[in-house]
Amino acid sequence: MDIFQVHILAADRTFYEGPCVSLTLPTSDGELGILAHHSAMIAAVQPGTLRYQPPEQEARTAAISLGMVKVEKNEVLVLADSVERPEEIDEARARREADQAREALLQKRSRQEHQVAQATLARALNRLRVKALETR
Repeated sequence: MDIFQVHILAADRTFYEGPCVSLTLPTSDGELGILAHHSAMIAAVQPGTLRYQPPEQEARTAAISLGMVKVEKNEVLVLADSVERPEEIDEARARREADQAREALLQKRSRQEHQVAQATLARALNRLRVKALETR
């Protein structure tokens, strides 16, 4: 089984560092799958579901926000604003954030406030989607 080193860093903490068999994350071009010896690249990460599999363990999922991924020399670096395991997501809080963002989108505001509300809504909905995966 070929493995590679992965470093998944959120703005406030190290989410995971260690060996990995596979990594899948959402990018601006769609889902990106990474295996050992992947070619060198840099890509923008979009909010969505991150999946990674440490050796001889079950695949794990997490909600990831905006960020970037760099692949080079059988090492992967993922930098994101936030990365959360399903059990870390407060479902009630995510629902409140989604409702507040929807309300903000309905109000006449500046373009910047509208974009912030859209980003907040996308993050909250993504967190709820990943939390729902945990209960399956």
